[in-house]
Amino acid sequence: MSPTPKRPTHPLTEILYGLTIHDQVRTLAKQRGSLEHLFVLISFGDLLGVPVLPPYYSLRLLPFVVPLINNWKRRMLRERDLMDAIF
Repeated sequence: MSPTPKRPTHPLTEILYGLTIHDQVRTLAKQRGSLEHLFVLISFGDLLGVPVLPPYYSLRLLPFVVPLINNWKRRMLRERDLMDAIF
């Protein structure tokens, strides 16, 4: 059996995607990441010394947030520059 050839419209769909909604998808992904980190800060801010919620509620949310904690700590404690806000 011979392999099936690629559709000739595939490059065209990628070009149209890039022209129309690629920028919106990137912006939404950045916003989602920012909201996710804000949620973790509010619920587990005591790891950085920001007591916001009582520990009881933080412990109830812990199983859902455990995979995010390492990346969140790295992002919150990272030095920021003016160019980070622009890009």
